[in-house]
Amino acid sequence: MTDPASGRLADIIAARLTAALAPTQLEVINDSHHHSGHLGDDGTGESHWTVVIESEAFTGVSRVQRQRLINTALADLLAGRIHALAIRARAPGE
Repeated sequence: MTDPASGRLADIIAARLTAALAPTQLEVINDSHHHSGHLGDDGTGESHWTVVIESEAFTGVSRVQRQRLINTALADLLAGRIHALAIRARAPGE
């Protein structure tokens, strides 16, 4: 797993979600440029994110539980490096 103190945050997010959820599709989008100068912008250019993810782990799982699974995989990053995270999570075939 990538050390959270090094590397591009998008790569770290992707590695964490891949390890935790084995996604069949994954897109990590940096939305920080839309929030430059706003509350939560820490100046790094890596504060606001969207994750689009498809995983078998989401089959039969509620939307809230899907978000909890993602939040658990990214917990330490959400506590410090990620200000905002939009999630679009689906199971295959949805």
